[in-house]
Amino acid sequence: MLPVLDLSESHTHPDGFRVALREAAHTFGFFYLTGHGVSDAQIAGVLTSAREFFALPVDVKNRISQLQSPQFRGYSRLGGELTNGQVDWREQIDIGPERTTVPGAEGYWRLQGPNLWPEQPTGFRAAFEDWDRSMSAVGLRLLRLWAESLGAAADLFDEAFAGLPATLIKVVRYPGGAASDQGVGAHKDSGVLTLLLVEPDSTGLQVELTAGEWVDVPPVPGAFIVNIGELLEVATGGYLRATRHRVLSPKPGTDRISIPYFLNPALDATVPLMVLPDELAALARGVEADPDNPIFNTYGENAWKSRTRAHPDVAERHHGIRPTGVPNSGY
Repeated sequence: MLPVLDLSESHTHPDGFRVALREAAHTFGFFYLTGHGVSDAQIAGVLTSAREFFALPVDVKNRISQLQSPQFRGYSRLGGELTNGQVDWREQIDIGPERTTVPGAEGYWRLQGPNLWPEQPTGFRAAFEDWDRSMSAVGLRLLRLWAESLGAAADLFDEAFAGLPATLIKVVRYPGGAASDQGVGAHKDSGVLTLLLVEPDSTGLQVELTAGEWVDVPPVPGAFIVNIGELLEVATGGYLRATRHRVLSPKPGTDRISIPYFLNPALDATVPLMVLPDELAALARGVEADPDNPIFNTYGENAWKSRTRAHPDVAERHHGIRPTGVPNSGY
């Protein structure tokens, strides 16, 4: 089982917590986080909002279809997203920072813009804007603790997040009984870290701890599931390693609701490369080289790579590009 870390211990036992945080990310890339201070009521509220939205008729959900959004926001119906060129069997809403578009935007700056918010259920937007604030606070706290655990100043990453962080929330439902067992295919997250909320008794999440060894990651009551993204691998020269993970489709008659929160810096932020203490540097494995998945140290380049591959129909419709190596559409 993955380690369980209690964030409240960062106050009561700060040295021990920092070591545990560092070693969990170095050894596994994934861990459970309790003691985060997010209330049960707020957790229940976003899960209820998600359930109520996905229960709506398809034509109502499609009023905020992502096909309308150059920024890759809004609702993707079942089969509307790809991983590794294969269809993921899930429906979801993508929510980013609510901002105006950049005039004449090129490249990754085309990701900045407004969201497509559903009119139903009532309170959906407010619930997830509050969720963004809560998750950001937890994530930034973890980043400062990670920096200290790796021998750097606590504020090492602050500048990258100080201006216009490009966070992303996905509100996801995986239905049971799919023709494929790919809820979402094996992948690494392109940002800094991910905080994942899942309903109790959910199944399907698996982590590849060693090549070809997939381990189930069931929910722990009151805990978020945390994993690091590719940018922390870059920042630490591979001492912290982003870990591949996937979600298997649920059994017939069941489904899975999950809400991942991706803590990402500004689109144009370059993650600082850390100078590790000698004893940690000796254990750094280097940034994993994958010609099919290049890792960039500027966040926006990673995000643009991921979004255009995952939603080639949006990329072609709004940006006139066809990502190589993937079908033209997930539909």
